[in-house]
This record gives sequence, C-alpha cells and structure tokens, in this order.
Amino acid sequence: MPPSLKAGKPILTARIPTFPYGKEQDRHTVSYDEYVKTGGYTALRKALSMAPEAVVDEVKKSQLRGRGGAGFPTGLKWTFLPKVAPGPDGKPGDPGQRYLAVNADESEPGTFKDRLLLDFDPHLQLEGIAIACYACRIKTAFIFIRGEYHHQTHITEKAIKEAYANGIFGGKGLLNGAKTATGEPWVVDCYVHRGAGAYICGEETGLLEALEGKRGWPRIKPPFPAVKGLFGKPTIINNVETLCHVPSIIEHGADWFSKQGCDSTVGGPPSWGTKLMGVSGHVNRPGVYECDLGIKLSTLVNDYCGGMRGGKKFKGAIAGGVSMGILGPDQFDAEMDFDIGRKYNVMGLGTACPTIFDEDTDMVAVARNIARFFKHESCGQCTPCREGSGWLYQLMCRIEEGQGKTKDLDLALEIATSMGIMPGTTICGLADGNNWALRTIMNKYRDEFEKRVKPSFIPVKMTIGAGAKG
Repeated sequence: MPPSLKAGKPILTARIPTFPYGKEQDRHTVSYDEYVKTGGYTALRKALSMAPEAVVDEVKKSQLRGRGGAGFPTGLKWTFLPKVAPGPDGKPGDPGQRYLAVNADESEPGTFKDRLLLDFDPHLQLEGIAIACYACRIKTAFIFIRGEYHHQTHITEKAIKEAYANGIFGGKGLLNGAKTATGEPWVVDCYVHRGAGAYICGEETGLLEALEGKRGWPRIKPPFPAVKGLFGKPTIINNVETLCHVPSIIEHGADWFSKQGCDSTVGGPPSWGTKLMGVSGHVNRPGVYECDLGIKLSTLVNDYCGGMRGGKKFKGAIAGGVSMGILGPDQFDAEMDFDIGRKYNVMGLGTACPTIFDEDTDMVAVARNIARFFKHESCGQCTPCREGSGWLYQLMCRIEEGQGKTKDLDLALEIATSMGIMPGTTICGLADGNNWALRTIMNKYRDEFEKRVKPSFIPVKMTIGAGAKG
C-alpha cells in the first residue's frame, strides 16, 4: 500500500478519485452545486474577511512554490506588483488596471497533471483565481489554455458560466457582492483564451504576447510582467496547480501547509505541500498521483504505479518534463523535491511528471527525439537557439544512424553548453531545456553514444623552431 499523505487525505484530488484513495472509474466533472456542498468557496469567503495584504502574507508564509516548472515562491511573486497608496479617506487606493494570467498551456512533453484538475474539478481553479485577484487587487483574469485542450476548454467555460450565474464573478463583486475587509465589494471578471499549440507560449512572456494576439515570442526582461505585463499593465502569471493550492492554504493556514512535503536538504527554500505527479512510460499503472513533495522516485514507481512494466530493470527517468534533463540508472531513489536539480545534476524538478525508461530503451533515440522536438518548437528569435537546436538535431540523427564520429560527441556538448539563459545567450529558457536534456543524457549514458560512433583520429605534427619542416 502506498504511503499515506501527511495531511491524512488528498487535497488537490479531494473530489477526484485517485489511487490509492479512490477508483478512477468513479471520476466525473464536479459541478458548482457539488463543489459548494463539499466545502467549495469557503476559502474565498474567509479571504474576503481578511485584508488583501493579509492574504498575500499567508500565501507568502506558506512558501508555496510555483507548480508550473520554475518553483518560484508564489506569495513573493505577488509582492512584486506596484504598491497601492491609500486614498484620502484611508481606504485602499485604486490600483488601476492589473491582470492575472493563468498558465493552462501545459505543453511540456510528458506533463498532464493540470489536465486532471481541468477535467474534473474546474471550480477549484476558479476559487484560486478569485482569491488571487482579491489579494493582488486585480479585476481581470485570463485563463490561457493550450489549443489542443478542446474538451478542457469547454469544461472551463461551463464552470465560468456557473460561477457568473451564482455570483462568484461579475458586476456585483465576488460572492454576489459580499462585503470585504476593505469595506466594499471587489469585482472580478474571468475569461478563457485558447492558444494555438505553441510550446513557447508556456514561457510567461511568450504567453502574454499570445494573449495580446501576437506571435508567441518571449520578451526581453526587464521590465518584468509584475511591472509591465499584459497590454503594458502590471500582471501576475500563475500555473493552474499553483492556484488550486491557494484555497486550502487560506482555509487551513500556512502552518498546516508547512507540515506536508519536506524541508530543504541543501539550505534552500523548503518543498512544502503536496504535488501532482503524472507518471508515464514503462510502468504498470501510468497516471496522475498526489504525493507529498520529497517522495522517492522509486516509491512513486513501485508503490503507486505498480512497478516497472514487465518486471524489467529501471534505466532512467526524465523527472519533470523533457527540459529538466534525465536521472541516471543509479538515481532511482532520487527525492522528488525542488532540491533535485542540485543533488542529481538535472535542471530542476520542473512539472514533477516523470517519464520512466526500462533497460531496453535506446537512449540515443531518446536524445534524438528530444532534439527534434526543441528544433521544431524554437520560436527562432534568438540565433543560438534557432541555429543550435538545428545543429544538435542533425548531430543526434547522424550519431543514431551510425554515421557520427567521436568528435561529434564533443561538438554536440560544446554546442549545448553555448546556448541558453544560463550562458546568457538567449531570452528564454527553451535553449536551456534543449541543452540540459541532451547534456544529461549524453553524460549519463556516454557508453551508448560511443558505441554508435566511429573513432576519429586527428594527427598532430610536432615542430621545433620557426623553420622546422613537417
């Protein structure tokens, strides 16, 4: 039996039957009435009784880290919005137009955990949106959903209509114009915007460009979105799963949230709370599971996913979407927390949706396929990414076909380490995702690559003196 959650019961999946706490065949989309009967919008009512600053402080105290991939503290991000000076009467002043952009693009390969929430509990996201808008003094929210999520778009739009019909959003103000701690209702409008299926729009500024109806090209930063974002106005961008955590934090408090998950083992911010982990690949029971952060990958695979498919041996895993890099065969017990990057030489936890590989997997083919993906999805704005992604794909194809030479391995690593935000050559992190994925695969499975290439020998002529002849 899998280890139980420290909270004693599911939080994000409380209304979504999920192993080992429920049967998947019992799943259904939760309507507004069912959501309210099961405690929904209670946290929103509590939030409205608090000062907006107090709501921000509670989320900041919880150290909720973004579940979209970067792991940046959510409450801290909220504080980056420009401060609002009080009016002459001492009440909060007018913050002007601000926006909340919800990242429901979920285009990272191997990632499908937000889809679970969108499919079956859409009002949990809407409650998180409402609380975030009140806390940050935002009047307009956009849910940017990936173009391929046709069904999820319809579910979300239906839930928004239910929310408007029952006074959650709309002209009267949150909760039918309920009085807030500031002494007046807070009006919020919420809309759905469909993307066109571009991976790059998962990057927050690329998402903003697409929301404005432009090509999804990431922007140069600074200015950062909290200062100049959507339509040039202050904007907060949060992931679906991140916002779905906010209601439980407000309802139960930051101290309650901190008892789940784990503390940092390398001296950084903690990895508190639960996390949805979507497991795919060579396991007996792929799916999305809610676990405490810090769970070992081996425990996730063996206890939740029923072990490796066919009883084969574990060979590796892409721990959090392909851009994060790969865990090697000796890293099966890696802890799935936000410290994973520093401890196991990957870029980070990412979306925490591992793709599992068994002993028969061709890692050269995996590298080639990843290179193909990033070449296709590069927006082309930055030369190192545009050209480097193409070169890497060509090299991986050559190596896979057995036409490469040993010098091609070094050349591929040299190209990879020369592109991305970390060496300071690109605007966004797509190139980093490309190079981390290929670098970690090539370094951790070097022998497989060396077996596929031909030895290359470059003779070196020794000379002595300026007039020596070779």
